[in-house]
Amino acid sequence: MPSASKTLLITISAMSLLTSCSSVNLNPFSSANKEGLSGPQNATAYLCEGNKQFYVRMLNNGNEAWLIYPTHEVALPKEKASNIYSSGAITLTINGDQTTLNDGEKIAYTACKPQTKK
Repeated sequence: MPSASKTLLITISAMSLLTSCSSVNLNPFSSANKEGLSGPQNATAYLCEGNKQFYVRMLNNGNEAWLIYPTHEVALPKEKASNIYSSGAITLTINGDQTTLNDGEKIAYTACKPQTKK
């Protein structure tokens, strides 16, 4: 019987760990958490009209913006002497509380405000 009780204990422990993990939301683009937005390390969260959000990480002394999607990141080089970062198809215009992101016709985020981490 000692081995059966050991197996039962291990099974119950594993089930409780799986249950506790199921309540964790790992999607940084989820709109469920409005206060204290946290996301990818060293990135700024932008909250836009319609409660849409995205993340940007600035690199190379501000000459490159990395747009962070849930499954990948896209480098957006800075256009000369401007606040516009573009890869051709994707354009990010950083303008304080009126930041915009356009990814062709698929994504259009407007009136985006940078969120400060608390």
